[in-house]
Amino acid sequence: MIRNKRIPLICILLPAMALIAFWRVTQCDFISYDDPTYITENIHIRRGITIEAIRWAFTAVYASNWHPLTWMSHMLDIQLFGLKPQGHHFTNLLFHIANTLLLFFVFNRMTKAPWQSAFVAALFAVHPLHVESVAWVAERKDVLSTFFWMLTMVGYVHYVEDPRLKNYLALLLLFVLGLMAKPMLVTLPFVLLLLDYWPLRRFELKFNPILLLEKIPLFAFAALSCIVTYIAQNRGGAVVSLEQFPLDVRIENAIVSYIAYIGKTIWPNNLALFYPHPESLPLWQVVGAAVSFAAVTFVAIWKAKKVPYLAFGWFWFAGTLLPVIGIVQVGAQAMADRYTYITLIGLFIAASWGIADLAQKWRFRQPVLIASSALILACLVIAAYRQVGYWNNSIGLYEHALNVTGNNYVILNNRGVAYAQLGNIEESISDYDSALEINPRFTEAYYNRGIAYGKLGNHRQAIEDFDRFIEINPGDPEAYFNRCVARDKLGNHRQAIQDCDRAIEIAPELFEAYFNRGVAYGELGDHRQAIENFDKVIEINPEDGRAYFNRAVAYGELGNRAKAFEDLKTAAKFNSGQARDLLRSRGMTW
Repeated sequence: MIRNKRIPLICILLPAMALIAFWRVTQCDFISYDDPTYITENIHIRRGITIEAIRWAFTAVYASNWHPLTWMSHMLDIQLFGLKPQGHHFTNLLFHIANTLLLFFVFNRMTKAPWQSAFVAALFAVHPLHVESVAWVAERKDVLSTFFWMLTMVGYVHYVEDPRLKNYLALLLLFVLGLMAKPMLVTLPFVLLLLDYWPLRRFELKFNPILLLEKIPLFAFAALSCIVTYIAQNRGGAVVSLEQFPLDVRIENAIVSYIAYIGKTIWPNNLALFYPHPESLPLWQVVGAAVSFAAVTFVAIWKAKKVPYLAFGWFWFAGTLLPVIGIVQVGAQAMADRYTYITLIGLFIAASWGIADLAQKWRFRQPVLIASSALILACLVIAAYRQVGYWNNSIGLYEHALNVTGNNYVILNNRGVAYAQLGNIEESISDYDSALEINPRFTEAYYNRGIAYGKLGNHRQAIEDFDRFIEINPGDPEAYFNRCVARDKLGNHRQAIQDCDRAIEIAPELFEAYFNRGVAYGELGDHRQAIENFDKVIEINPEDGRAYFNRAVAYGELGNRAKAFEDLKTAAKFNSGQARDLLRSRGMTW
């Protein structure tokens, strides 16, 4: 055991290692995958901290999730940094460093083994599999929920040492806050039972029912979170049907993924933003993975009394990964690096304490352990540093993913979106075509290709793609809205209004649908209906200069010049170029 005076040195070295490995995230841009939904194009987030935005965070089921604390953390970043990505990335990095230090603190406190605890925290700090959780701004929910996971563990240790009601209520509050950041914490009550076994050793000679009873409130909140999450993801269309991925296929992929995660932990190479679901796997691969999984489980149970950290680490890994292993399939991925942010701690613990035990009789134990640990950590720092580099921008990230995976239709689709954002519409359509060649059922590519055709003025082709998307996804309001735009461009104003009606019926806060319905009513000469729709746009998004300008036009058509002029001045304040030009042409200022 090292002397306590060296612990401050560890608390300096751990953040330093994380900074070396991850500092380049502060130079990365937002990416086109989920960052627009979570930050850059989310009108509720872009307003910063407001009463209305906080109310929305707690009441909305958005992006197939309910996680109000995550939304509010993004709002705070907007308040502090605006839409400059560097500040958002820096916040993620700060949470990662805090999680690293809390991990070291809580295990050192429980085990009184600073070296082993430090090595676990160091592996957590620099492992390349954690780059996705830190470098992806939209994955704030990972680092934020883990922060509350660690605080809950700290609170639990404090409660075990001083079992008073106020301490229990404190850990319960921290747990609930964590669930409000990401439901990944649903397995934490199970992990607390593992802590009772080792290293807290509260089981003594036999299981004490009190240890389970005291966790019933935690399990109750976890169950409630599971229900809310399933409803949110199912409503958002994120839960994949058994028709697409049958249960036997999911189980096979889950078994293989457990072993694949271990492999990437040991050799973190060819990491990608998205791993396509194989839909079928060779029998030998499934059988081999199942035998390996069963063998490790058997050894962990067999050696549980002699080496309790092995069972603890294995069941931490296997248990915390269970909600995201794909039995309930959310999305089309086979696995994801971000799912390892919490789960790898179990493997790190088993390895750290296991190596320390194996080395007890070595002649040159201390220098060998120091040298080998330094070498392992140095290699991981270099690998993580390199992996962060791929996150510099969307195109580079997607190019890397396509280079290390095959048949990756999701990444082809996302690269198409990134090309479209850069104005390269032809390249984006080519990527959408390639994605649909691999998976003709991938409706998102139809949707995005429809938008791209619309930008090229090919509105009939755009409508065909939106028709295909809506046929499979009849509850998506954005698709109706975009088909409304295409129909309006072709002069089919009444059909456009019908599409906007349907979009608004599904999503009453979709102000773009009100805007386009107002435009369509204006084209039909129904200016009063147009004004009503622009009123609704302004109610939802008071800074929409287009709505003020178009309402001014409608007021002008009705002969209400005073209101038209006021709307023009307001539109000009919100940088509506049309309004500014019109006011200048009449010698007016704003």
